[in-house]
Amino acid sequence: MNQRELGTSGVEVSEIGFGAWVVGTDWWGDRSREQAIDMVQHALDQGVTYFDTGDVYGHGDSEELIGEALAEHRDEVTVSTKVGYDFYNNPQAGHGELPKRIDGEWIREALDNSLERLDMDYVDVLMLHNANADEVDADVLATLDELREEGKFEAVGWALGPSIGWLADGDAAVQNEFDALQTVFNMFEQVPGRHFIDTIRELDADTSVIARVPHSSGLLNEQVTPDTELGEGDHRSHRPTEWYETGWEKVDNVRFLETPDHADGQRTMAQAALQWLLYHDEVASVTPTFRTADDIDEWGGAPATPALSAEEYERVQDLYQDNFGVDRDDGMDQLRSSVGGEDLDESGMAPADD
Repeated sequence: MNQRELGTSGVEVSEIGFGAWVVGTDWWGDRSREQAIDMVQHALDQGVTYFDTGDVYGHGDSEELIGEALAEHRDEVTVSTKVGYDFYNNPQAGHGELPKRIDGEWIREALDNSLERLDMDYVDVLMLHNANADEVDADVLATLDELREEGKFEAVGWALGPSIGWLADGDAAVQNEFDALQTVFNMFEQVPGRHFIDTIRELDADTSVIARVPHSSGLLNEQVTPDTELGEGDHRSHRPTEWYETGWEKVDNVRFLETPDHADGQRTMAQAALQWLLYHDEVASVTPTFRTADDIDEWGGAPATPALSAEEYERVQDLYQDNFGVDRDDGMDQLRSSVGGEDLDESGMAPADD
C-alpha cells in the first residue's frame, strides 16, 4: 500500500483509508462488535493504515471500537477523528443532522473526550466536522494551534458535508492552510472536488484532499443495481430513484476503465473508480465504505492495479462534460446546494447535468 503525506504535516496516510463510520452506526448494515473489530484488523492486514472516525459516529461507539481494534498497533497507523456536533445533549433522530458547536472551548473538550474513548494520548489528524466558514474564527484557529502545540494532534483537517456543496467552507480550509480537506468526490460527482483541487493549485497551497463516497453510493462498485432493494435503514436510500436510474446508464459508458486483459494486471470498475481519484496528486487518501472483508480485499488492492493513463482520464473528463451521455435529470438538485446554492451559483459552477 502506498502512502501519501497530508500537506506538509509529516503525517502519512495510506492511499486507501478505512472510514470508520461504517462500524460506528447501523446505517450500512448490522454487525456485532466482534465482527466490526475483525473488519478493522483485516483492513490493517491488507495494508490499510489510515483510519478515519468521528466522535458523532454511534455517539462515541466508533471511536471506542477503533481504539480497541488498534490498541496493539498504535505506532503502525494514522488515526483521524472529527469534532463539532453536540450529541451529548441531543438525541439522534434517524439520519438527521444534530446541532453543531464549533468554538474553542467545545473543540478542546470534545477532543479530550475523543482521546479518552480512543484510549490514545493524541490523534494524528483532528478534523472539524461540517464546520461553516464563518464558524472557524480567530478563537477556533488559535485553539487548534494551541492543541497542536500541546501534542494533542499532528495535522488538522476540515471535513465537508453532508451535502455535495459547501464550496465556501472548502475554500476557507485551503486559504487557512489546513493540512486536509475531506469531501465527497468521485467520477460522477466532481463538484466541488475539482474546484478545490483548482484552488489548491492556484494558491500553491499544501492542503491535501481526502475523498469520500468514491463509489458514488454504490454505483461505481456496482453494489446497487436495478435488482437491489435498499432497506429503510440503509444510508444509501436517501438518494432519489432517478439518481440510480441515470447512474446505471453512466456506469455502462465508463466500462472501458475495466481492464480484464491488461498486460499490467486486471482492474475492476470499483478499483478504476479509486484509481481515477488517485490520479490527482492532491488526493492523499480515498475512504470507500467497506462493508465486508471482500470489499477490503478488492478496494484495498486498487493501488496495485494499473494506474489510469492520461488518455483514460481525459476520456472520463470528456464524458463528464456531456453528463456521460445521459440526457435526463437525476433528481439530486436538492442535495447539491451549498449555503442555499448561492456560492455555487455565483462561482459559475454546476454539476454537468444541471
